[in-house]
Amino acid sequence: MTLESNKGVVIVGTGQGGFQLAASLRQEGYEGAITMIGDEPGLPYQRPPLSKAYLKEGRAEAIQLRPESFYERNAIRLIAPERAISIDRQARAVETLTGRPIGYDHLVLATGARNAVPPIPGLDARNVHGLRSAADADTLRAGLAIKRRIIVIGGGFIGLEFAAVTVASGHHVTVVEAAPRLMARAVSPAMSEHFRLFHAALGTRLVLGTGVTEVLRGTDGLAMGVRLSDGKTLDGDMILLAAGVRPNVELAEAAGLAVANGIIVDNGLVTEDPSISAFGDCAAFPDPVGGELIRLESVQAATDQARTIARRLIGKFSGYDAVPWFWSDQSDWKLQIAGLGTGADEDVAIEYPKDRKLVFRFKMGQLLAVETINAAGEHMAARQLLRRAERVTRAALEKRRFDIGGLAKAVKDQN
Repeated sequence: MTLESNKGVVIVGTGQGGFQLAASLRQEGYEGAITMIGDEPGLPYQRPPLSKAYLKEGRAEAIQLRPESFYERNAIRLIAPERAISIDRQARAVETLTGRPIGYDHLVLATGARNAVPPIPGLDARNVHGLRSAADADTLRAGLAIKRRIIVIGGGFIGLEFAAVTVASGHHVTVVEAAPRLMARAVSPAMSEHFRLFHAALGTRLVLGTGVTEVLRGTDGLAMGVRLSDGKTLDGDMILLAAGVRPNVELAEAAGLAVANGIIVDNGLVTEDPSISAFGDCAAFPDPVGGELIRLESVQAATDQARTIARRLIGKFSGYDAVPWFWSDQSDWKLQIAGLGTGADEDVAIEYPKDRKLVFRFKMGQLLAVETINAAGEHMAARQLLRRAERVTRAALEKRRFDIGGLAKAVKDQN
C-alpha cells in the first residue's frame, strides 16, 4: 500500500478531545501533518449541549467547535465521515472502511464511548432512542413536536438533563433507575437526595430501585410502555435509553493493545506501543493519587489530556495529573464536582440560601471531592485546593466552618 511521505499525527476521533489535540498541537508549534478521522459527518462539535440547549433549539452552528476555515488555516486534514477499521502497527498505518491506508508517525486514539445497550427485549422499537450524537438529538427533537409520555431508562446525567428539558416543555416524564438513588455512580447520597427532591418538584415521576425488564410493543411494533422488575408496567410513547456508556476499545484491542475498561495508557497517556496514544472516554490511565487505573467520562478530562499529549509530542513532557472535574446542568441547577469521591467514608452536607448546596467528601479525614449546586466560587476554590500536594483535612475545613473559599484564599496568601 502507498502511504503519505509526510505522515505526521493521525487522530482517530473527531469529538471535542480530538479537536482539542489538533488545535493544541498547532498552538504548541507543531509543524507536521495532522489528520483527523471521524465517523460522523460534518465538523467537530460539542456534545454536552445535545441534552440541553441543542435539544431545544437545534442550531448546528451553535455547537460547532470551529468553522471550516479554522481547519484550512491550520492545515488540519479532516476525513469524515469515515471509519477506521484496523491498525497495522508494523507499517504504522490505519486502514479505513473505504480501503484507504493512512500512515502515521504517531497515532492517537480518541475513539470515545458509545451508549450501553442492556439486554432488554424490545429496545429495537423505532420510538426507543439514544442520545449520543447530533443526529440522535435531531430525531428526538422532531418526535417532541407533540406532547409525549416519555420514559427515561437511567437516572444519570444525560437522563436527568433530558428529563428536565422535556418536563419543562409540557411532556409527561418518568425516569426509571435500577439503582436506589439518582446519579449513584457520580455523586454522594446527599447530593442524590437533593436532586430527587428537585426533579420531583419539577414534575418528573421518579421510579428508583427498579429496573426495566421489557419494552412493551403495540400491534404497530412501536413501544407503548415498559415492564418493570417488580412486575408493574408504565405507559409511554417515547423512550430514551440513557443507561451509561461503553468505551470504544475494539480498534485498539484488535491491534493487540492492552484493554481493561478502556485502552490502557501510562501517566503520559501512551499505550504499550510508544507510537500510539489514547485519551478521553476510551482510555484507562493511572490515578495520580492512588495509582489504580481509572477512566473518566468527562469533556474537561479529555480536553486536559489532549493538551498533555500535544505537549509531549513536541518534547515538553509532563504526566497527566489534572484534578478531574465534572458538571451537569439540570433546569436551573448547575451541579459541579471537583475531584473523585470514590471510596469516601464520610460526607458533610452544607446548605446555603438560594439553592446553593455543597457536599464535602472525605476518606480517613482527607478531602477527596467537593460537590456543589449553584456555587461556582466554592467549586473553583475546591479545584485550587485539590491541586495542592498537601491534602486538605476535615479538621482544617471544620476550623473554618467549611468556608472553602476562605481556606483557599488563606492558603494562597501564605504562598
